[in-house]
Amino acid sequence: MRNPMIGRIMNQAQVDTVVHMNVIATPKDTGGRVTQKEINVIGTMQLLAACQKASTVERLVVKSSAAVYGSSPRDPAMFAEDMNAKSTPRTGFGKDSIEVEGYVRGFSRRRPDVEITMLRLANVVGPQIRTAVTDYFGLALIPVPLGYDARMQFLHEDDAVAALVTATTGPSVGIVNVAGEGFLTLLQCLAIVRRPVLPVPLMTAGVIGNIVKRSGLADFSPDQVAFLAFGRGLDTTRMHKVLSFEPRYTTRAAFESFARGLRPVVPGVEEVGDAVSGAVSGAVSGAESGAAAVARVFERLYP
Repeated sequence: MRNPMIGRIMNQAQVDTVVHMNVIATPKDTGGRVTQKEINVIGTMQLLAACQKASTVERLVVKSSAAVYGSSPRDPAMFAEDMNAKSTPRTGFGKDSIEVEGYVRGFSRRRPDVEITMLRLANVVGPQIRTAVTDYFGLALIPVPLGYDARMQFLHEDDAVAALVTATTGPSVGIVNVAGEGFLTLLQCLAIVRRPVLPVPLMTAGVIGNIVKRSGLADFSPDQVAFLAFGRGLDTTRMHKVLSFEPRYTTRAAFESFARGLRPVVPGVEEVGDAVSGAVSGAVSGAESGAAAVARVFERLYP
């Protein structure tokens, strides 16, 4: 997308429909946060500039994300498309998605003749796709915010593709939330993946997240930690009535499909989980030594 040749290619091919799917969710897939932001933000600006100049373009479909709603304890039970985030994502993929949507709205004002559809997808899971969320639930020992049991919605990877095809070939529908029916709580998800769990106080979750992030096994950001603590709910009324799309997989079925593809837990992790119970107790009490002990456990697990 960052190649200026894209405009020339669009003109030569007389492109009438553009589907923008290249908003990258995981920085480790691009070589780091700087490259991720350059692809997401600068790349989108480059693509929209090419669309604006291409007189043949009639429709733009954008794969956005429910991350634009953020996660906070003040959130409504379910976000409708006309609602704004109570706590705007300040970093990472969520912030990029908000900027991308802003550029798309600006494009729609400059080219009112172009039909626009933006799909705000729930967290996509499945046996093939890898995201920050799937990496998290695939950890050998999973840190969870102590005292929280967030509600979550998921979208199966096959349904994500089907929704994009529907948005591309069907009528233009504006902004639409897309998610599988129903909810799972964080603890229900952990029971399905059958991983050892390490409860950590929310104030130490960022420290643990940085250790796991440095290991290269999963991407953690403050926004993701907030999502694990507070969750997010999407109102999918427009998905059914306006987009006329019905996911094949419920939230539970989508997550179970992902869980069946996980590799077995590393042998001995259960014992590791038992060994850190004392460290967890120390961390809960707020003792600095307890939090440090938990961090040392993760440093040994993910050197």
